[in-house]
Amino acid sequence: MIKPLTRPVLLAAGLSLAVSLGVAGDTTAPAMRYVENSAFGFGERLEYDVGYKFISAGTAVFQVAKDPYTVQNRPCYKVWFEVRSHKNLEFVYKVRDTYTTWLDIDGIFPWQFTQAVRENNYSRNFKAVFDQVQHKARTSEGEFDIPDFVHDIVSAFYFIRTQDLRSARRGDVIRLKNFHDRESHNLAVKILGREQIEVDAGVFNTVVVEPVIESGSPFGFEGRLVMWMSDDDRKIPIKVSTQIPIGSIDAELRQYSGTRGKIDAKVR
Repeated sequence: MIKPLTRPVLLAAGLSLAVSLGVAGDTTAPAMRYVENSAFGFGERLEYDVGYKFISAGTAVFQVAKDPYTVQNRPCYKVWFEVRSHKNLEFVYKVRDTYTTWLDIDGIFPWQFTQAVRENNYSRNFKAVFDQVQHKARTSEGEFDIPDFVHDIVSAFYFIRTQDLRSARRGDVIRLKNFHDRESHNLAVKILGREQIEVDAGVFNTVVVEPVIESGSPFGFEGRLVMWMSDDDRKIPIKVSTQIPIGSIDAELRQYSGTRGKIDAKVR
């Protein structure tokens, strides 16, 4: 839920930061908006097994750093997503990918994003610095106009986790903007329904969502991307499935730690 940032909230945020830093006042730039967030916090770690059909191909991790970072004079969460292929399968296909975003703690939008892709003989490094005041994305490929509070591929996911999915119904759509491949795109997150699923981490009640970009594949992946998110206040991804012509590549939650609170959606 997005709320306008009131003066008492600004003062409280400034006092909190001053106490944590041991200084007399808040020297950060003022917040641009306030998004209520009870879904995630510092130190959260989500680990996944990645596989194709019955073949375990690798691992994936969503991680929030344990301490805040300052980017463009704003306190931020540092969040990264890593995908690694199993070493015994690297003779077939080697993957070492890392996506990192620095999220404004108050507003849950990115100030900076980096991408390091290592897949077999292909490699790509990419960096985008988001000027959310002047509405510019400055990247290694140039400078581009962006709309208000544009997202990268990781920050968009964490923003969705702050939204009220418990009251969402099949057919509802959450809309935001996503910056990808030099352009900003409309991103629609469709609510597909609810389902109880079992993974290594347990049995969970979930909300099923599908992010769709109006042009190109969702989040830069080829094919459909469907996510099963815990049907509670944490909204952690229990399963992520990327549909491809010959089946699907699935990431299923193996273990988790450092969550902001209890995972009430866990049945057993």
